[in-house]
Amino acid sequence: MTTVIGDITVSLDGFVTAEGAGPRHGLGVGGEALHVWAMEPDAVDQDVLDTTTAATGAVLMGRNTYDVVDGPDGWQDDLGYGGRRDQSAAPPVFVVTHEPPATTRLKDRFTFVATPEEGVERARAAAGDRDVLVMGGGQLVRECLRRGLLDRLTLHVAPVLLGAGTPLFDGDRGPGLVQGAVRPSGNAVHVTYDVVR
Repeated sequence: MTTVIGDITVSLDGFVTAEGAGPRHGLGVGGEALHVWAMEPDAVDQDVLDTTTAATGAVLMGRNTYDVVDGPDGWQDDLGYGGRRDQSAAPPVFVVTHEPPATTRLKDRFTFVATPEEGVERARAAAGDRDVLVMGGGQLVRECLRRGLLDRLTLHVAPVLLGAGTPLFDGDRGPGLVQGAVRPSGNAVHVTYDVVR
């Protein structure tokens, strides 16, 4: 059965990017500390990456995340979803946007959809019996949670205080969550929550 999972890294103070996030600085200026767990993984981090990547049948991302990964410093032929892996087997990626770009640098890796609901529906169909991973950004994960589209939320909590940036949550009450797995590593604490419906 397909599970729709919001999966995102967050600082201890609740930010998914530092200030100044954009195509040249996807994690914001100085925000690279958020993803040390993914870029310099220890054994636990590597297991989290490998397990998640193997279970993912389709990916959903927002337009800001797309602008970063399709930008000149973004994904490459050997770098994409799951990090430095064979991208010929990469899952399809759906991008939620009201304004699809006229051109894409990475050609056929992306399908553009208008709403989170359409994105989840199409990603579920593409994923088969594997998971749909909503990888960000923060606004899309927040919206999918708010709209009842997520079955699970996985947070990779980085040991960093950013002070400002893009918040994951905006003060609205969300659904109930039940804590599942907690996996501490030397670089982050990986926490999974099931969404109560």
